[in-house]
Amino acid sequence: MVFFAAAVGLLLNILFWGLGLSWLCTPRRWRMAWPLFTGLAGVGLQSAVVWLGVHLDLAGATTYGRWSVLIPVVLLAVAWRRRRAAGWRAWARLSGVAVVMLVVLNCLIIPFASASKSLTSSSLGSCDAADYAAGARVLQDFAHSDRSGFIGLTEVVRVLSVDNFFDYWLYLNHFTPSALIALNGAIAGLQPYQLVSLTGVVLLVLGIPLAFWLARSGFRLSPAGALIVSLVYGLSPLLWYAVAHTSLSQLIAAPAIAALTWCGLALWRSGARARHAFSVSGILLLAYWSILGGYNFIVLVCLAPVGAFVLGQSVWSGRYGRLLRWGVGMIVPLGVVALAAPARVLGLVDRFRLFQQFDFGWKIPALSPEGWYGLVGSVTLSGYADSIRWTFSALLLAGLLASLVWAAKRKQSAVFLAACLTVPILIGYVFLLLKGRAHGTNASYDAYKLLAVFYPGLLAALGYGLIHLRSRRTFLRGAVALVATLVVGGNAYASYRFAQRLENPPLLVDRSLVKVQSIEDMPEVKSVNLLVTDFWSRLWANSFLLRKPHYFPSHTYEGRLNTELKGEWDLLGGLIAVNLPDRANHVPIEKHYTLVNTRSPYFVRARIGEGWYDGERLPRANLRWRWTKGNAALVIENPHERNLDIGFRFQARSMEPRILEIWVHGKRRRTVQLGTELNWVRVPSVVLPPGATTVEIRSPTPPLPAGPNDRRLLGFAAFGIEVNVRADPDPSDD
Repeated sequence: MVFFAAAVGLLLNILFWGLGLSWLCTPRRWRMAWPLFTGLAGVGLQSAVVWLGVHLDLAGATTYGRWSVLIPVVLLAVAWRRRRAAGWRAWARLSGVAVVMLVVLNCLIIPFASASKSLTSSSLGSCDAADYAAGARVLQDFAHSDRSGFIGLTEVVRVLSVDNFFDYWLYLNHFTPSALIALNGAIAGLQPYQLVSLTGVVLLVLGIPLAFWLARSGFRLSPAGALIVSLVYGLSPLLWYAVAHTSLSQLIAAPAIAALTWCGLALWRSGARARHAFSVSGILLLAYWSILGGYNFIVLVCLAPVGAFVLGQSVWSGRYGRLLRWGVGMIVPLGVVALAAPARVLGLVDRFRLFQQFDFGWKIPALSPEGWYGLVGSVTLSGYADSIRWTFSALLLAGLLASLVWAAKRKQSAVFLAACLTVPILIGYVFLLLKGRAHGTNASYDAYKLLAVFYPGLLAALGYGLIHLRSRRTFLRGAVALVATLVVGGNAYASYRFAQRLENPPLLVDRSLVKVQSIEDMPEVKSVNLLVTDFWSRLWANSFLLRKPHYFPSHTYEGRLNTELKGEWDLLGGLIAVNLPDRANHVPIEKHYTLVNTRSPYFVRARIGEGWYDGERLPRANLRWRWTKGNAALVIENPHERNLDIGFRFQARSMEPRILEIWVHGKRRRTVQLGTELNWVRVPSVVLPPGATTVEIRSPTPPLPAGPNDRRLLGFAAFGIEVNVRADPDPSDD
């Protein structure tokens, strides 16, 4: 129940923040639709409050978070006095949208609640959740002028023109998602790791009203038709994919672009006079701020679809003065936002330089036409089998074209709007796919992002092409009902597949990882080397330890460079734990994590060498393991000028009983027996000289096939490896 309560509370809190502002900003002509902009207003207002708190140099959102709730209270009171006529009757008229929001919220929360009994975050592969959490901690616990701990560690956190971790979030990274997590965490007394995944769920749900409104007002679909579009939006695997991989800025940008598109249409249709431009300026300010605070680079193309429509209409009718007025009305609010947040604009230069330097993301399968409707075959967004895939594509395209031709004969300008909201985006999508294929890059990731942030408009256009519920023809109504059922059912099934996978996510912030934050309260630990092996855990450890200087052996992420390991303590995380004879110099944090004092006379470093497969895990069971490929190795670094006695313990099992031989410098030193049951196996100590030594683990038994669907050849699985340094040789070893 804790997940459900937290999700509903977070949703209601953001909606509450947006009530008064959306009520005030919605043009009077559409005053009965003001609740639909509440989510956009809540996100924008919360982000703006944190931005103001940063520039007032307040000591993080924890100092002003709960007091800031007075701001939406005052705005609501002002709105009630000025616009009481619109009142709460608007909510009753939009109750269908509220029902869709609650249905989608519950569908999304169930798998997260199944994955963990306590509030935490998870992912199906991306590590963005930890990155957002680090930003949230910066904004929640630190003042802008604070350069203590990791925040001001210039040699580690420098990114182009930015030389501290706080400015990295203001200029380059996605500010708004972390600001939401920070402020809502401060209000509710929760930590960022408890809110990141929930924030993704809520942001998707908050986009549903604007998907509905763009279909209803932009294309003038019937209420039932617009509700179908909003339901497909809420259940779409294209957006569940974003939630599963914690792409929060994408989920903010999509409804913001939908709001911009609607404002552009409303301004054009009303004549683009100054009073009309002023009436939509409030919504425009909120939308631009949401985009600039998150995906600031999308601001350069966010008006492309609606701009194409307005340009085409003006050329067709010759109304160029109206086009000029429209352009001024749409751009001036963007200029106001840019002046209020110049850092987000100045950061664009560095952001595009980073795009040229790094191949961000990963490869995402190309979507054929049925995929645009959310009909995909797996949680990776790959398509169905070819026979099903192309059959669905042909049927949907045939129905779409026939419907648009039927509409065009009645001179409906919405057909041209549908083309403008789809064709430019699909051209960009296909271009990026071809670019990625030609150069072998991850441009398909960019293609997916482009499609996703413009998805409300794309879906409204595709929905308009297939949904004409006002038609009186029985055949057409039946065909529409069949297609709508197919699309909604396909999206529901795809979301069910996501729910199954999210119940057992490969990446989870488990209780062991959360314990790492206790290091911040250890006064004896002045600085840390993060030798945590897996990317996910290393990024979360970073977010938990921002008050300590810490260093990385590898380039972990933007703002986390690899440097010389200058920390006084090593934080080990993964299979290997190092135990020293002087207990004060090694501190077990929790299962999988250990602190080791680098100044101890018995200090060593240990890492995985060659011969291992990638790590595997069962987060819910707090288990991690790695299989060997046959023979494998460990690398032990002895930084002292004397020999050290090193013993080993392996928590391991094999597919069949096997002998393990420990070889050092080409000589077999020890032999132990390993069985098929998971047990601890002790290896007597060996003497290691100064410097780096490769300890080989060999077996005369060859590796065995993993199984019919796994082509790997497996030796043994290690669930834990202890490297035990001894002050004196153990007489029982010989």
